[in-house]
Amino acid sequence: MAIISQISLFKWENDIEILGDLERLKLVLENLPDENLMRALEHDRGKGRNNYPIRAMWNGFIAGQVFQHTTNASLIRELKRNVQLRYVCGFNSIEQVPEEHNYSRFMKLLMRHQVELDEIFQVLIEGLMEELPDFGERMAIDSKYVKSMANRKSKNEKRDGRREIDAELGMKTYHGTHPDGTPWEKVVKCFGYKFHIIVESKYELPIAYKVTPASASDVIEGHALIEKLKNDQPRLIEKCKYMSGDKGYDDTKLIIKLESKEYGIKPIIDKRNMWKGEDEKQLPGYSNIYYNEQGEVFCYDPKTSQKRTMSCNGYENERDCIRKNCPSKAYGIKCAGCEQCPASGGVRIPLSLDRRIFTPIDRSSYKWKTEYNHRTSVERVNSRLDVSLGFENHTIRGKTKMTMRCSISMILMLTMALGRIRQKKPELMRSIVRSA
Repeated sequence: MAIISQISLFKWENDIEILGDLERLKLVLENLPDENLMRALEHDRGKGRNNYPIRAMWNGFIAGQVFQHTTNASLIRELKRNVQLRYVCGFNSIEQVPEEHNYSRFMKLLMRHQVELDEIFQVLIEGLMEELPDFGERMAIDSKYVKSMANRKSKNEKRDGRREIDAELGMKTYHGTHPDGTPWEKVVKCFGYKFHIIVESKYELPIAYKVTPASASDVIEGHALIEKLKNDQPRLIEKCKYMSGDKGYDDTKLIIKLESKEYGIKPIIDKRNMWKGEDEKQLPGYSNIYYNEQGEVFCYDPKTSQKRTMSCNGYENERDCIRKNCPSKAYGIKCAGCEQCPASGGVRIPLSLDRRIFTPIDRSSYKWKTEYNHRTSVERVNSRLDVSLGFENHTIRGKTKMTMRCSISMILMLTMALGRIRQKKPELMRSIVRSA
């Protein structure tokens, strides 16, 4: 037996303030604007027994999220053996540590206060806007599947917190082409829920979210989420310049909404392939100018019929059109039929020709590709939800509980970021598991 003779079970009393990894929890608790929620929860409890104080229960629940405890049982075991954690959460003795059934009741109580959780989320966004002047200039939208703990809906539709009666089956089909030209198809299925999220792209932080059954449409919920963001945080919409999204948000009405005066946002949304058996179309008014579904514009030499790609020349706001330059003049290419070409002086293409293809930022420009790269910020937020915040391996059933857990995860991300900024450690604002 490896006996250490000088060990003392009471050594912690000498360094109780040296919290180590608990600094992360302390940072979150100090920056979490939860006073209204605490008062609402305490009001609901009324004048009954207070063996397990609401504030300590809440702090313990937040500790479970911060330290990645996937079950209440795991959190309770940690509270019973870790005296410093009890001290930070507000449990004065081991007798005050609740049991599993106590936390189950607390969770049911917490689920009745989604309004207060939403208020916390909005207060944190306002705090980040004050700390970061450019917060909100770039946004990205996406959705992710989250499986239910159950494999199917319960035949008994009575709500008791244990049955799954809200989840649905969702399915996505992905298409592509192998390097050798052969097509491929991949089908992803999920019985559960879908998180619809708008993320601030530069800082990789959520600014709007919604939980729906997995079968919900990305486009329909995308419209609703953008409108919700405008109602909740109009200043963010005013500041936003670009919004990026994948092919799931390729919708003419959504693009027109973003470009409208009400929103004034430039859409950077990838395209689905909708043309069947047609590689290119003729540009109206020009006999030798054609465009493809990806927004590339080509001219054909009137004499040699040689095909060349026209260069981008920006967006003209007054005419709501993009400009294309003659490749001969843009690149110095010799063109035999340049004098006879009707597009030798360039062309203007009105966005109204096809708003899915032609957008204020030219799809074939370098700027469009650069802006579209910001969309990956949503994928990194989704990864933190899965890995750091436990949605990859959870025990959640029911939309109400899933929404509550999603809200707390989003709140935790924002609180950690705000705390790091106030600590003058912005390089750690995206990290949930790393100590200060």
